[in-house]
Amino acid sequence: MAELEILRVPVLNDNYVWLVHDNESGETLVVDPAVAEPVLAAAGAQGWAISQIWNTHWHGDHIGGNAGIVAATGAKVTAPAAELSRIPDVDRPVGEGDRVRIGAHEALVLSVPAHTAGHVAYHFADDAVVFVGDTMFAMGCGRLFEGTAEQMYTNMRRFEAMPDETRVYCAHEYTLSNGVFAVRAEPDNEAMTARLAQVEAMRARGEATVPTTIAAEKATNPFLRAGSVAELARRRAEKDKG
Repeated sequence: MAELEILRVPVLNDNYVWLVHDNESGETLVVDPAVAEPVLAAAGAQGWAISQIWNTHWHGDHIGGNAGIVAATGAKVTAPAAELSRIPDVDRPVGEGDRVRIGAHEALVLSVPAHTAGHVAYHFADDAVVFVGDTMFAMGCGRLFEGTAEQMYTNMRRFEAMPDETRVYCAHEYTLSNGVFAVRAEPDNEAMTARLAQVEAMRARGEATVPTTIAAEKATNPFLRAGSVAELARRRAEKDKG
C-alpha cells in the first residue's frame, strides 16, 4: 500500500489545513478546512480532486471552508456525532471506535474531548499518522473550553501510547509560544531547551514546525509529560495566563 501524501495548507493567521491524498485510489480528503479557496487552489495545483472533508470539532476555524468545498467538489463531510448541532450538513457522523477510509487507508476515530465536548481525532495506525485537531499541539495542548483537565490527561495518555514514530498533524502553528512556556515549566529539561532553540531558528526562517512526532512530544511537551491530572491542570492554568 502506497504511503499517503499529506500537504500542509497554511491559512488565516496560524491555521494549518491538511490535504491527504491516496495515489492508488486517486482520492483526496481535507482535514479541518478553515476556509475554502486556498484549499481548493492547493488541491488544484496538485491535480487532486477533493472527495471528503473530515472535521475534528465544531470551531469556525476548522469548519469554515466546508460549505465552499462541498459546493465546488461535492465532497462528503465526516464530523463528530456529538457536535452535529454545530456542524451543518454532515454526511457521516462519527464517534469513538468508528472507522473511516481514504482508499485502502483506514483511520480509527478517537473520542478526545476537552477542547470541545465532542472533539475527535483520526488515527491511521498502519500509516503512523494521527490528525489531532486542537487537542495536542507541538509542545502544547488545547485550551479546556468545554471539558476538563481529567479528560485532557486521558487524551495525553492515549497519544503517549502510540508508537514513537507516529506523525502528529495538529491544526495550528503554536510551537514557539508553546516552547517558551515548556522551558518555563521544566527549566532543567535540556531537550526542551534545545527544541525551543531549533523552533526559534525555524520560525525565523519562516518554516513550519509541524507535523511533530509522538517521540518528540514525549520528550518536550509539558502537558503530555504531566504526571497527574492536577499537574496538567496547573500547567494549563499557568499557560492560559500567558
